[in-house]
Amino acid sequence: MIFIILIITILYCLLIACFIIGFNRIKPFNDRFLRNLTRFTIIIPFRNEEENLPELIKSLENLNYSKNHFEVIFVDDDSSDNSLELCSRLLSYSQLDFQIIKNKRVSNSPKKDAITTAISKAKYHWIATTDADCEAPNTWLETANSFINSYDVAMIVAPVTFKSSNSFFKQFQTLDILSLQAATIAGFGLRFPFLCNGANLMYRKDLFNELNGFENNNDIASGDDIFLLEKAVKKYPKLVKYLKSKNAIVQSKAETSLASLIQQRIRWAAKTSAYKNTFGKFVGLLVLIMNALIVVTLFLSVFGLFNWLYFAGILVLKLLIDYLLLSKSAKLFNQASLLNSYFFSGLLYPFFSVFIAFKALFSTYKWKGRSFKK
Repeated sequence: MIFIILIITILYCLLIACFIIGFNRIKPFNDRFLRNLTRFTIIIPFRNEEENLPELIKSLENLNYSKNHFEVIFVDDDSSDNSLELCSRLLSYSQLDFQIIKNKRVSNSPKKDAITTAISKAKYHWIATTDADCEAPNTWLETANSFINSYDVAMIVAPVTFKSSNSFFKQFQTLDILSLQAATIAGFGLRFPFLCNGANLMYRKDLFNELNGFENNNDIASGDDIFLLEKAVKKYPKLVKYLKSKNAIVQSKAETSLASLIQQRIRWAAKTSAYKNTFGKFVGLLVLIMNALIVVTLFLSVFGLFNWLYFAGILVLKLLIDYLLLSKSAKLFNQASLLNSYFFSGLLYPFFSVFIAFKALFSTYKWKGRSFKK
């Protein structure tokens, strides 16, 4: 048993070490291409987001980009609150070129349907997706335009984090998403892209159509980002790039309750079995096994079936190697202060991730007031 534990620990440490190397390979993008050449269609599906829409719309109004070089399509996914009325009223007072349309449901995935519906009505060549609970920096499109004019690119994966908070519960979530962002960047650096986030994703409209959009994974409610990435990387690996820039960071909101966090993470985990990316599957499996190893060896140590010193050594090694990677991501996202809560978050995370993995195997999940099967 000791031999197996040692092998798993070594493999995990080697993986994170490779991630650190991959993260460093992606150089920060700071170039500025001043002319607004690229025209964007920003797509925002929403359902019951009346609390978040004002901040989102305000951030779009403040974009440092010519208003006649982008449009915004809001897709109402059968909201039961005042989201639709509020969105319409706020936009009527703005200078944004906008459309508000109803979602056309044709599959088991409301969000994929919403994006597909909007793309069919999009005026411009570049599609940018974000979520209704997000805020874009005023340099968002400006930076993307510079990137598009600097590289041969058809899909851009860009950074996402949660708003900083003094709450440990929200800091725990933010450290988690920073670790996912670190893995995302590292995957691109290692030339094995396997993660992205639909809250900050851009791609050419003709690429979406050529890939037949979300065809073949419409039965899975989530995954509008990952599955499209997989198809794009398979078809045009050199045209999919990561935009590593502080000027392109989209901020989202952490969950406010444990119940909603569990439902969110079950939704994220539910799509993993459908991944086709071999490297992504390997990473997910190894990370899960390593976290499960921490949980199992702790309980074995409590009952005297495993040496406490071995357990402490494995735990400290994992915490240290994870910290080295996470600190790089926290610095990029200007959230280094969150590392003060890393120790306790690092202790809790193995138990949380194993619990979510177990729940995802046997549970349905709720999303925007709807229930979905795995």
